[in-house]
Amino acid sequence: MSQEVRVRFAPSPTGPLHIGGVRTALYNYLLAKKLGGKMLLRIEDTDQNRFVPGAEQYIIESLQWLGITIDEGVGVGGPHEPYRQSERSAIYQEHAQILLDAGKAYYAFDTSEELDAMRATFESQGSAFQYNAVTRTRLKNSLTLSEEEVKAKIEAGEPYVIRLKVPAKEEIRFKDLIRDWVHVHSSTIDDKVLMKSDGLPTYHLANVVDDHLMNITHVIRGEEWLPSAPLHVMLYRAFGWENTMPQFAHLPLLLKPEGNGKLSKRDAEIGGFPVFPLEWTNPEGVKSIGFREEGYLKEALINFLAFLGWNPGTEQEIFSLEELTQAFSLERINKSGAKFDISKAKWYNEQYLRQQSDEALASQYLTDFESDKAVKIVHLFKERVTFPQQIVSEANALFVAPTSYDQAVIASKWNDDAKKAITAFKEALPALENFVADEIKHTLSAELEKLGIKMGKVMQALRVAVTGAGAGPDLMLLMEIIGKDAVIQRLDTALTTL
Repeated sequence: MSQEVRVRFAPSPTGPLHIGGVRTALYNYLLAKKLGGKMLLRIEDTDQNRFVPGAEQYIIESLQWLGITIDEGVGVGGPHEPYRQSERSAIYQEHAQILLDAGKAYYAFDTSEELDAMRATFESQGSAFQYNAVTRTRLKNSLTLSEEEVKAKIEAGEPYVIRLKVPAKEEIRFKDLIRDWVHVHSSTIDDKVLMKSDGLPTYHLANVVDDHLMNITHVIRGEEWLPSAPLHVMLYRAFGWENTMPQFAHLPLLLKPEGNGKLSKRDAEIGGFPVFPLEWTNPEGVKSIGFREEGYLKEALINFLAFLGWNPGTEQEIFSLEELTQAFSLERINKSGAKFDISKAKWYNEQYLRQQSDEALASQYLTDFESDKAVKIVHLFKERVTFPQQIVSEANALFVAPTSYDQAVIASKWNDDAKKAITAFKEALPALENFVADEIKHTLSAELEKLGIKMGKVMQALRVAVTGAGAGPDLMLLMEIIGKDAVIQRLDTALTTL
């Protein structure tokens, strides 16, 4: 029997979940579901200086809203608890000790001032300083100090870090599922810190240990982690876990709308679009807009994100989450970055909005209106808007008589024929018992026929008289919704003021 596919989404609670992180979560979810596996949620919160209260709950709520269900992890539980790295310190210390005992890691007692001085010396000689196989022999660590000196420093409480002892001449190669083979020489990698002086692990040690202990089979993460991947491969080797190492897949960057550079929160602020799934208020009280609150439907956002870096190889663009699961494969993810085109996100929103029933939209968004009237309003506007709240705005505007009129239409269409036709129509309406679109249109046609005026000659003028605007949705249905008395009043006002 083949091994169960297990993936993880491992964000840091340092603020709101960026939309690039949401895409990473989505791709992990799609692969797990496609292959009958499990998705874990792990919170990587070992950097306590960057921890932001409320960020973890924000991450969980974002995934729940989008329907990205977690099988195991924070908020769900499971056999590998705890799933917060800040609660797993003893596990990391134990594994750091394994590397120390095996001679694969060492204690380093250099102060930041000493390292700065070494860095300055190298820079003055025109080169960059790296703590590596060449320089570690000249620095203050357990490779240059005696056992007694090391023991004395630790017992005296002198601060130290634990560094990986990177081999001097070793080829590191691994196959990335998106980028194919990656080759790096160990001489380009410095002796990374594995345990910090505060006793907490760095990302590198914690994520490798956790992925191994949690039986992760595929690590799907952003391209920004690709430079760290060779180091992680070295850690798997150092622990003797190379044969069970997960497969890596590094996702392409999300680019600015114009395509030059990585998408940032600043780009969103300038462009007036969201890059967070939900609205976020930071500890200083500053709000950032979210896709949900802006009126994006979760199905539209999922579909939009799926296509940012992946394509199904067909012409199909609209996919349900279930259809995406069936179609998804890592092989069809692009290597190059994907432009964040917010107009495409809006297009998706329009498609999904139109797929919803009039009744469902009315019951969700037009609760202040009678249900029959609400359904008619939705029917009138849902093909003409991008966001559900625009239907609400249009609905509210329906019941406010115009205070200004489209002057271009007035200049070209408000003539004697129009006035005669609108007057006759207005005077016929009180006798109309069943004020519905078909009957309204029939009444208008009958009056125009008597006058010998074609409907096309007066429709725009009639629309302006009723709404103030020269264009809009079905005028007959619109008048039905507004109601007979209000329509008569508006026609009367237009005839007396224009």
